[in-house]
Amino acid sequence: MPSFVNPEKCDGCKALDKTACQYICPNDLMVLDKDAMKAWNREPEMCWECYSCVKICPVQAIEVRGYADFVPMGANVTPMRSTDSIMWTVKFRNGMLKRFKFPIRTTAEGQAQPAGGYKPHEDLNSQVLAQEPEALNMSEVYTIK
Repeated sequence: MPSFVNPEKCDGCKALDKTACQYICPNDLMVLDKDAMKAWNREPEMCWECYSCVKICPVQAIEVRGYADFVPMGANVTPMRSTDSIMWTVKFRNGMLKRFKFPIRTTAEGQAQPAGGYKPHEDLNSQVLAQEPEALNMSEVYTIK
């Protein structure tokens, strides 16, 4: 099931032009209805169910089906994001609740280094893989001549 925005909960992030879910969606599917000030998924069939919009929504207005590996059939899952972790709440069909807390990345926004700080190869036709030989702690990569 793709992401679904509950219009009763959504406040459009009180946005002037872009909501949090619009900002985070890797497929650029979320849009803001400026008249109603509600977000919605314009192409549900293209949704990856990546949970990015669900985790970032400040009012928990977005829902996605829980994956079968941690949410049994008939249960629902709600993530709550804090500054350093995400608390996942699973509500089972019988009403039982389970909570799981996982840390999130602490690298400041815009501070992640591409390729882990390694320089890219100058020669794109080279046979060596990315960051070789430095990442392998070798002086050179051995090749068959």
